[in-house]
Amino acid sequence: MSNTIVLYYSATGTTKKAAEQVAKQLGADLAEIHPVKPYTATDLNWHDETTRATVEQKQEHDGRVPIKDDLPDLSGYDNVIIGHPIWWGIPPRLIAATIDQLDLNGKVLATFGTSSSTGYDRAQSNIARTVKENGYQLDLQQGDVLNSPAKLSAWVSSLQLK
Repeated sequence: MSNTIVLYYSATGTTKKAAEQVAKQLGADLAEIHPVKPYTATDLNWHDETTRATVEQKQEHDGRVPIKDDLPDLSGYDNVIIGHPIWWGIPPRLIAATIDQLDLNGKVLATFGTSSSTGYDRAQSNIARTVKENGYQLDLQQGDVLNSPAKLSAWVSSLQLK
């Protein structure tokens, strides 16, 4: 078993492809995060203010979207990488719910997003706030948007993993 795991949520397959490449480059294990209620194409229509994803993303900081209780046991991993799309400048609310359910104390946590137009600053702040809310003592690495093979490889090379 690897000492690194890549967890990811992907609504359209873009983040899944990036997560697979990150895992391959690191020789890491890979596992998918599943929302309790899967998203439909209609749920993801960001042009409509009443769609599920839009309403969820506009919740206050403590907003969460439930995930299935099927995450792997992290006790054998030193490094946890979480990949996610960026919706409205931040991770989907189910990523905070994922972080809430993991025991990340003593681990290295790195996160990345996929987006064609958004940077990672707000997403990084969102992740850092969720880590702080949970009182985790961990090494939070700088995340990035992985929207090209070169950017993905550069980010993976920049990680300071155990």
